Amino acid sequence: MNIRIDDNISLELLREDHAQELFELTDLNREYLREWLPWLDFTKSVSDTKKFIETTIEQYKNNQGPQFALKYNGVLCGVNGFHKIDTLHRSGGIGYWLSKSCIGKGIVTKSTKELLKVGFEEYSLHKIEIHCAEGNKKSHAIPERLGFIYEARLRDCEWLYTKYVSHRVYSMLASEFNI
Repeated sequence: MNIRIDDNISLELLREDHAQELFELTDLNREYLREWLPWLDFTKSVSDTKKFIETTIEQYKNNQGPQFALKYNGVLCGVNGFHKIDTLHRSGGIGYWLSKSCIGKGIVTKSTKELLKVGFEEYSLHKIEIHCAEGNKKSHAIPERLGFIYEARLRDCEWLYTKYVSHRVYSMLASEFNI
């Protein structure tokens, strides 16, 4: 599954042959990403990235949602996709990260908008959530721009290297989807 969003932005279903490029992008942005993402200490080699990709392939095969390589002008610039979809409750969550050099171009907003279509139309989801670390204003802006509703604050729910951070939870119901 590949999705062309516009002339510059596309989504490619994560594949094992993305491992080298994705690891290099992660490594290049490690300090920048470390401010908000807790998994960087577990991604120390291409083989770690390959293991992550293998789990996303299994997730997709099990009908629990796709994870995509996010590309800008044909170059990998991040990841955007679904956390495991709960088929019983028809709900899922979207997560994303973007390289520092690509911030401010609307890439994540546009790609997340496409994922809403995938979730509501192809997976028949009732609800999609986005969780963001409370201080990550750039991440909050994505669901806010797309019309998600701020639903809750999860106190100290994630260990981020040296401290706990709280999350903001945003959601959109299928009946609210009008993009």
